[in-house]
Amino acid sequence: MQHPHPGSFREQATARRRRFLQDGGLPFTDVLTEDLLAEALAAVGGWLDRVFSPLVTLWVFLGQVLSADHSCRAAVARLIAHRLARGRRPCSAATGAYCQARKRLPERFFSAVACSVGRALDAQAKGSWLWKGRRVYLFDGTTVTLPDTRANQAAYPQVYNQKPGLGFPIARLGAITSLACGAIVGLGFCRYGGKGQGEVSLLRRLWGVLAPGDVLLADRLTANWATIQMLQGRGVELVSRLNKAHRTADFRRGRRLGPGDHVVRWPKPTSIRSLDREAYRALPEFITVREARVQVLQPGFRTRSVVVVTTLLDPRQATKEDLAELYRARWHAELDLRSIKSTMQMRELRCKTPALVRKEVWAHVLAYNLIRTVMAQAATRHGAVPRSISFKGALQTLEAFQPLLERPTARDAERRSRLCQDLLDAVAAHRVADRPDRFEPRVKKRRRNHYGWLTKPRAEMKRQMAKGVTTD
Repeated sequence: MQHPHPGSFREQATARRRRFLQDGGLPFTDVLTEDLLAEALAAVGGWLDRVFSPLVTLWVFLGQVLSADHSCRAAVARLIAHRLARGRRPCSAATGAYCQARKRLPERFFSAVACSVGRALDAQAKGSWLWKGRRVYLFDGTTVTLPDTRANQAAYPQVYNQKPGLGFPIARLGAITSLACGAIVGLGFCRYGGKGQGEVSLLRRLWGVLAPGDVLLADRLTANWATIQMLQGRGVELVSRLNKAHRTADFRRGRRLGPGDHVVRWPKPTSIRSLDREAYRALPEFITVREARVQVLQPGFRTRSVVVVTTLLDPRQATKEDLAELYRARWHAELDLRSIKSTMQMRELRCKTPALVRKEVWAHVLAYNLIRTVMAQAATRHGAVPRSISFKGALQTLEAFQPLLERPTARDAERRSRLCQDLLDAVAAHRVADRPDRFEPRVKKRRRNHYGWLTKPRAEMKRQMAKGVTTD
């Protein structure tokens, strides 16, 4: 084993990228530019020239999270088949070397690549994809479960009311997503419970990716005095929903803009737990917000009236109807999280340690952003918007085209270009039906049988079974 040849870091990154693109079987590897990879590889440092170099490890990891079979054994088997198809010697079928390579790569390597791809895609969003020429970002949180190991339980404990051995470690994720193209531009982790572990706390750690003039579209948790004031201080506009548990709207007060639409001042609360006394005193006594009541007449919707809270005060820039339509688009945050959790099978993670769990999440985010990039390319080619293309259809099409792109004949530039164009055409053909007035009952038809629930730790139940004691 030898160390890489000396030279400038950019030259090494260029050589590794060229080798990565030649070995890669994914159609979007050209998105990983030399500058992006050089920045990410700076976090790696020295690395022995082995089979599992940083970029090969990244490629195998991507294939693992994109495959229906998420096992390490299947991932290494795909690499062996890939090497044999190119006339190279197979590597060992054992998974130890691959797992050790994943473990050696720092988390910031994965996070840098994943976020850079998402932000690069968002920066290239066409003007027709934006809302009134402004960039809108969605924020929402979700949870994922981890394998029940001691290390995972220590870092991300299970829910407090579950008995030991009966639950799983649970982590909270918060994601900032581009409304224009669906790319994730920021992601944060924290425990599920405890002080400073909520979604609003995650948002405050992530909103550095937002620029002055951007619009943040979020749920009612963000419609609190402190968050609105901090966002205004950063020049970021907010569109959210009034949290009726903490505040009510009185449309008899304030400056009237129209029926159910006014501008009102919210007084500073008597205390803000997240701020010390000096920081609290430095805040203004009032903030100015706009409240707009929207009537929901759509059958199947649980809510009949929604009060939208925003810092977009000028009705000439955003009418009440514009705000209602924009807040309805907040549901895309739920759909994006569903795509990465259900479609990409990230709901239940598989790694045994917290560090590897976070890398696994970042690998999913990178794969998700790369798929979104392909969808954006297909939308541009066919004059559509990325949100009109099916994410699951794009993923299925990529899986179907992958064997063609991995063939040695696909190295030919003309043939590969034609394959990629055919790929984009196939991706663009899978459109999401535009059915704004569709409604369905919130019930299930299919009845599934199950074996019941685990009511005691598994080891204890196995001991009872060995003694012949029934576990029913």
